[in-house]
Amino acid sequence: MAARSFITGAYGCTGAYLLCSTPRTGSTLLCGLLESTGVAGHPASYFRLPDQDAFAAQWVIPSPSDGASSYADFLGAALAAGTTDNGVFGARIMWGTLDELVGRLRTVFPDLAGDDLALLNHAFARPRFVYLRRHDVLGQAVSLLRAEQTDVWHHADGSEPQQRKQDPLYDFERIRKMIRTIEDDNAAWREWFASVGVRPYPVVYEDLEADQEGATRGILEFLGLELPPARTIVGRHKRLRDQLSAEWVERYRAEIGVAG
Repeated sequence: MAARSFITGAYGCTGAYLLCSTPRTGSTLLCGLLESTGVAGHPASYFRLPDQDAFAAQWVIPSPSDGASSYADFLGAALAAGTTDNGVFGARIMWGTLDELVGRLRTVFPDLAGDDLALLNHAFARPRFVYLRRHDVLGQAVSLLRAEQTDVWHHADGSEPQQRKQDPLYDFERIRKMIRTIEDDNAAWREWFASVGVRPYPVVYEDLEADQEGATRGILEFLGLELPPARTIVGRHKRLRDQLSAEWVERYRAEIGVAG
């Protein structure tokens, strides 16, 4: 399939997509898979507020502030960093990041301040949307709790395992709250897509885990991109789920009276 004709955005990219998700859905794995194609940008969490100072330092630009000019510079640097040679930009956005991003874009493009989709279209050349979710929300919540407790979020192939901040500790109430938050965030994504008239391309974590190459190729087809002949789709991150995760899932189910 030939690459679709992209419209050039405000900062020069000729096409973009936003990977929309919630934490612990395999989004880091999918970002790596998409980057490995060489044609789908360099997707990362450029617009997550806690990460912006680190990105600004990496790009040797001032840290973004509430001022329009500084965020315009940050936006331009993010687009440059996240775009492959074919002009395609990719970024990952969790639900909590969307409001932050749209709010900052309002300062850069005040004439479009009343329309979320118009802001995104102007900044990112009418981006496509990919929506990644996980069927097993309990497993997702367990993974999130362990990551927050240990501060070990990923393990890349060939790298040394990270040192844990602390050992993981089962916590029924925190798992239950995380399940509610995940479900609320997924509902919010669905409502937002419907409100702006967007039909995202759906990807399910369980399908991604079962067939990484197939899931990646499906996204490329949705974007109208072709995998170059010399390229191989390669995942760089290992699964962190283990026996302890399974034990916590079964324990939680037992405590709410659900059979394993």
